[in-house]
Amino acid sequence: MKPEQNRILPGFDHVNRFWNRQLDMEMVKILPGEYYVTFSDEVISTVLGSCISVCICDKKLGIGGMNHFMLPENKNGSGDEWQDKQIGRATRYGVDAMEHLVNDILKNGGRKNHFEIKICGGGRMMEKMSDVGKGNIEFIQNYLRNEGYKITSEDVGNVYPRKVRYFPKTGQLQVKKLQSLHNDTIYKRENDYQNNLKTSDLAGEVELF
Repeated sequence: MKPEQNRILPGFDHVNRFWNRQLDMEMVKILPGEYYVTFSDEVISTVLGSCISVCICDKKLGIGGMNHFMLPENKNGSGDEWQDKQIGRATRYGVDAMEHLVNDILKNGGRKNHFEIKICGGGRMMEKMSDVGKGNIEFIQNYLRNEGYKITSEDVGNVYPRKVRYFPKTGQLQVKKLQSLHNDTIYKRENDYQNNLKTSDLAGEVELF
């Protein structure tokens, strides 16, 4: 029997969630440009190509979350112009995605000195094309180091897309390399998404996978 739904923190009502029978727990699916923070015993899921997800938890308090971003920063603007937009609009870029994830954990009682941080993603989707994933890996490693954070573990690079499951209550991270997906298809999806970031007025969300 499905138990009562977990308590959702303010601001995350829009995120796609469903009951996973295999895990016997609630699963939250985040898309590019989204992040999610929770106190509840649930799993956050996403699929990554050249994108990066950062998973952070304060296991002493039992709060954690995960983001999903495509590019390190918005080179077409100041980075401040979307701050009054709803969640999912201001978190498409790594700098903003990290700020929102960390701040929401801290706002709900988490402490930086208790953070356990894991990163994944940054695959090279097309060998002959520019390596967006490598740039994303370099960005997040430098960002965390400059902010004084230590990376507990990472699964980054290579040529595979990844399916990711993160259990913020315990800090457990599961990564499955999706060798059956065609990299050229994923590259096209990510390239379309990147172009959308450059030209869109952010009126809607874009789903890569």
